[in-house]
Amino acid sequence: MNPPPSPQPILLLTPGPTMLHPRAAAALSWPMVGHMDPEMFAFNDRVARDLRTLYGAADEDFTALLSGTGSLGMESGLANLLEPGDRALVLSNGVFGERMGEMAARLGAEVSVLRAPLGEPIDPEAVRRAARAQPPKLIAVVHGETSTGVLNPVPEIAAVAREVGALLSVDAVTTVGMLPFKFAEWGVDYAYTGSQKCLSAPPGLAPVAYSARALQVVAARRTPVSTWYSDVSGMQGYWCADGGARRYHHTVPVQLHWATGEAIRAALEEGIAARAARAKALEDAVLAALGTVGFRAFVPARWRLPTVLAVTLPEALDDARLRAALRERFRIAVTGGLGETAGRIWRLGLMGENARPEYYARLMHALEVLLGARGLVARFEALLSVAG
Repeated sequence: MNPPPSPQPILLLTPGPTMLHPRAAAALSWPMVGHMDPEMFAFNDRVARDLRTLYGAADEDFTALLSGTGSLGMESGLANLLEPGDRALVLSNGVFGERMGEMAARLGAEVSVLRAPLGEPIDPEAVRRAARAQPPKLIAVVHGETSTGVLNPVPEIAAVAREVGALLSVDAVTTVGMLPFKFAEWGVDYAYTGSQKCLSAPPGLAPVAYSARALQVVAARRTPVSTWYSDVSGMQGYWCADGGARRYHHTVPVQLHWATGEAIRAALEEGIAARAARAKALEDAVLAALGTVGFRAFVPARWRLPTVLAVTLPEALDDARLRAALRERFRIAVTGGLGETAGRIWRLGLMGENARPEYYARLMHALEVLLGARGLVARFEALLSVAG
């Protein structure tokens, strides 16, 4: 019996997953070891240290790889830090802020949602007013809202959380690993990302960070954490020996640990400042080039997310038809809008390995052909030389 054909390569210019980092791809073929093997523990110890550096966490903070996607990272933090009846203030300016609110409500929290219009950031002063009116146990915010390409002012929101004594949970899915993140300095209590985003590893792991204060809150809970699988106390037994034997919790996906660990190390070796500059230079060139054929920025520059560029399509273009042509004729995948922005915007990923000029030159060539826009590649390359 013949095996089914493997998928043909496709260029992912999406806001996740991203193209694999070569070191992550190579690590997928490393030997299989047991999840309780000393070599696995030694590797995970290195990963935990690297994650503290990546997040800007303190030595006493807890970092680990949660076996699951970024959405599990979102749910796990809320499940550990909230108990039924606790008050949560969720800040939403897009799909993923709304998802946090729904998760917190399902956990039995009393949820207030403070919203900002799509394409605009959360206003810290509005957060301050809401938090003072009804002091929450936890404030939850998305750092980079993937659905709209907005960068929210987490340092200012963190200051509000400190003022009212609230815990702060941050969705860092499109920022950590590509933009500076200062977990300890800002006073963040929980943050998470996805392995397939800025790190350019395969999907399936959620790198997480808990502050020492957050761990104390979990230890003092009145009720058990609602989810056994992602109860951080169980994870600590596997990740932290504390002088004793490691405790089995679940079978971790060994190959994903290898790949994500290598991707984290590659990001640190390149340097976060260099990665941020790479994304910003490419974003500027892509936006300017697309502007010559009628695309426009969906988000003003002052709060634009450097890792996910949201652009509005010219009215004459059919979103679904154009994206289908890119995929079928050129093997290029781009992502449209979500919810209210569906059919109106594209969301172009500039995370990790996606932030490479040669990849976007291929997109410009394809659009040059499909739109009859002669010279688009040359304009992009000229703009890139100026931006760089």
